[in-house]
Order: sequence, then C-alpha cells, then structure tokens
Amino acid sequence: MRISKRLDEAREAYAQKNLSASKKAHDEKVIEAAVEEHGSESSQFIGNMVYGGLDGIISVFAVVSGVAGANLTSGVLLILGVANLLGDGISMGIGAFLSMKSEKEYYQKEREREKWEAENYLEGEKSELIAIYKKRGYSKADAEKLVEIQARDKNRLVDEMMVNELGLIGDDRKPISAALMTFGAFVLFGLLPLLIYLVDAIFHTNLSMSTMFLISILLSGLSLFGLGAAKYFTTRRNPLVSGLEMLIVGGLAAAVAYFIGVLLKPLAG
Repeated sequence: MRISKRLDEAREAYAQKNLSASKKAHDEKVIEAAVEEHGSESSQFIGNMVYGGLDGIISVFAVVSGVAGANLTSGVLLILGVANLLGDGISMGIGAFLSMKSEKEYYQKEREREKWEAENYLEGEKSELIAIYKKRGYSKADAEKLVEIQARDKNRLVDEMMVNELGLIGDDRKPISAALMTFGAFVLFGLLPLLIYLVDAIFHTNLSMSTMFLISILLSGLSLFGLGAAKYFTTRRNPLVSGLEMLIVGGLAAAVAYFIGVLLKPLAG
C-alpha cells in the first residue's frame, strides 16, 4: 500500500468518524509497508498536470472568446490560438523548470551549510535544535534527549535542522520532468477549445462560427470542471466545489475576453 493510499484511507475514516477504519489505517504493518512502497514519479506530478491543464484551457479559450467577440474568421482564430498555445505552453514549461531548479539549488546550498555546521560545531547545532523543541512545548530534559538521539546520525540531524529550523523539505522530483508535464498538460488541454476549429479546417464541416463557438464553450466548460474536480488529488477539497470554482473562473476570463473583442471589433475593419 502506498503512502498516498494509506492517507486517503485515514482521511476517509476521519470524515466518517469511523474508529475501526482509522485504527486499520494506522496499523503498524500497514504504515511500514506504505513507507517502503513510495509512489511513482509520475504520481508526484499530478499538481503540474492539473494546473498546467487549467492554464492551457483558460488562456486558449480566452483567445477563442476574444476572436469570437470580434467576429473574426476561423483562420485568424487558429493562428492566434495555436500561437498562444505553443508560446504560453513553452513559457509555462520553462517557468516550472526554473522554479523547481531554483528551489532545489537553494535547498542543497542550505543543506551543505547545515552539514558543515554540524561537522564543525556540533554543540551549536544541538543547542539550536534544543531551543526549537522547547519552543514547541518540550521540556528541557525531553528536548535534550531528542536531540541526543538525532545527533547519533549527522545526516539525520541535518535533515531535522532543515525541516525544523529552515522549514525546508527535500524534493526528489526532476525539474525537467516538471517542465515536460506542465508543457504537455498545457498543450493537451489547451487544444480542446481549438479542437472544433481544427476539425473544421481539416474536414471542411462548413459549420458556422457561432456553432463552433458553442461547441468550444461546451468542450472547454466540461474540461474546466473535470480538471477543477481533479484538484482533489492535490488539495483534497470537495471535487464538486473545485470543479464549479474553475468553471466560474474560466467563464469570467472568457466573458471578459469576449466583450473586449466586441469593443475592439471596429479596429479589425
């Protein structure tokens, strides 16, 4: 059983106030098995997928709405939509890469400093940790015992200082993986508002612009709600509430873009 699954069971037990289910989720053997079986790397990037996908849908659908409001042709819509899709997708991917890379570099730099301090001034590090534990409510005697246990292993002591002194937790995810997941989700879901226009361009469906816009609204709305609900896997919020929230946010962005298109329509000639 993976840690995430065990936590899901513990949360469900709490929601139902089910003591027997909670006891099962906290069984020693279950906990040990969950710690040994870590989640796959792909499962760690659910957040990148969800937020990259949401950004893709909202930004591209805003372009579609603006073009529809200005009553421009489907060709113009595709040019602007695809340019926005790829340009913003690349930007999002690079942003995710640089953000995670910077965080990892900062973490590593601080860890090296803490390690150096532990190797050269162990008593000072122990005093810091004792003070932290005392601030959290431990007695001086208990804090000293805990620190002595942690100090038996320098790496463990450094890890403890990283979390308790600096509030930093190591992240074993790869920046390039985060970038690719964000870019892929942005492009994949961002294509949905453009899908009917691409189909029309390839197969010459002869659908009217208003009909294609309605289909784009439907596809975008369903996708926004679905991805909003999928935020449950990262936020544990009610899927229905999250789905409706993203539907409203996306709808507002599209409405603003549409009316700006209407207002600026005379500029298109």
